[in-house]
Amino acid sequence: MFAAVYSFKVKEGRDDEFIKAWRELTQFIYSFEGSLGSRLHHEGNGTYLAYAQWPNEEVYDKAGDNLPDEADEWRTLMRDACISITTLHKLELIDDLLKDKPSKKADQ
Repeated sequence: MFAAVYSFKVKEGRDDEFIKAWRELTQFIYSFEGSLGSRLHHEGNGTYLAYAQWPNEEVYDKAGDNLPDEADEWRTLMRDACISITTLHKLELIDDLLKDKPSKKADQ
């Protein structure tokens, strides 16, 4: 498993527009490029972090040629809502201990 971590600095007042465009573009990348999806987190002060998963680095590196024109429109909207977009990390998964819900012991 491969992951990329991105930082987005969003222009003041454009958060909702950015989130909508990020969501739509991410769906296209999942549907047409072979990604495993992504999670978007808000850090505060207009900064967002996204963690995108891919089956492997090769699929990640080849992504970009299969998107329909509509995806480019969402990409443009997302970029226009941002001051900057930075790829912070490209990571190979070593171990995965994330769960969908807390342990039953934590509920006691």
